[in-house]
Amino acid sequence: MKQISVSRCLGLAAAIALVASTALQAASADDETDSTQNRIRKGFKLAPVPLDLHGKNRALVGLGSYIVNAQGGCNDCHTNPPYLTNPFAGDPIVVNKDQYLAGGVPFGPGIVSKNLTPDANGRPAGLTLDEFVNAIRTGRDPDDPNHILQVMPWPVFRNMVDIDLRAIYEYLRSIPSRPNNY
Repeated sequence: MKQISVSRCLGLAAAIALVASTALQAASADDETDSTQNRIRKGFKLAPVPLDLHGKNRALVGLGSYIVNAQGGCNDCHTNPPYLTNPFAGDPIVVNKDQYLAGGVPFGPGIVSKNLTPDANGRPAGLTLDEFVNAIRTGRDPDDPNHILQVMPWPVFRNMVDIDLRAIYEYLRSIPSRPNNY
């Protein structure tokens, strides 16, 4: 029986480790791509209202829907009432599609959630992308920069990466417009 030298064993082990490492990195990259694609697909399934995709970035709309409907909980504060049933009592989850993200939820004297649906110019809450991002990053009301948004969890959402905020904005551009009910 032939003996294999220690240096040859170490060389073989290093080669195996390199192949394994490369395979793991490739799998990790595939998982990340697959994960993003899964979020986009799931976002389209979660959208409770018909979406207008004309002139919009489809991937951003799907990702934005995922963030709004699976992570952000935006419906809970920006739809009045958020559900037509009581999921907290075990009822099926039925989102209030007619008032979806139209605002009007009272949180105290003078504090009412904003209508996030597109205005006549297609801008969510009447905001440009820059105004929207600034409001999320600073907590400042674009209509009154001296007023800090109350209740809105901007101290957490401000940490989102730019692409996530763009995706939310693109999704909000795609939902049906609703009038203010307050």
